[in-house]
Amino acid sequence: MNVNEVYSLRRQGKIEEAYNAIRMIYATDKSTYAAKAMFWTAVDILRKRVNEKRMEDAEKICLALERLLGNIVDDDGWMENSLKKCKKLLERENSRQKLLDNGPEHLQSGVWGEELASAWLREKGYVILERDWHSGHRDIDIIARQGECTVFVEVKTRRNRIFGEPEEAVNWKKQKNLLRSINHYLNYKHIETPWRFDVITIIGVPGCSSPEINHIEDFMLHI
Repeated sequence: MNVNEVYSLRRQGKIEEAYNAIRMIYATDKSTYAAKAMFWTAVDILRKRVNEKRMEDAEKICLALERLLGNIVDDDGWMENSLKKCKKLLERENSRQKLLDNGPEHLQSGVWGEELASAWLREKGYVILERDWHSGHRDIDIIARQGECTVFVEVKTRRNRIFGEPEEAVNWKKQKNLLRSINHYLNYKHIETPWRFDVITIIGVPGCSSPEINHIEDFMLHI
């Protein structure tokens, strides 16, 4: 295994394999090329650990990234910027947990719903790529992968159906904003493989033992 093969594994989405391989390589090869591969692969695994709710592991990886960056010439500033994003991700996830534990009821419900939706997708074999993704005013609740397909997921949580079905809240205005966000992500990540938009609705309240989960695949975006 060499560094080029590690990058190949990353492109294939084989994050764990790439991370384990580069750790073995970097143990004996401290070249800049290997160090940069170590850095970018560790960024991947940090995001994965956050999605898996393994926050202690993610925090340790963040500290390792800081140490590693001190030994790499980062002329374009991309690595420093990526490290800042990792720290913001950790802060956001910790804030989400605080909201879930002690936040206002309506915010607790939203966070709880996204947790359930993420767990539901993992159970079905999806790989969670991003949660609560933001870029400026653009946001997407969950971005996942199913095979070669990138799946963008909007989560709607409601206590009951008094005001209609949850998916009805994904109206024309919301769909327009979502499509802008999706196109931005696809262009930013240079994704050329198939994609689709799903909606997951949840009826229930935090602590509910049997919430009703409905996964609407390939929800039509009427723009």
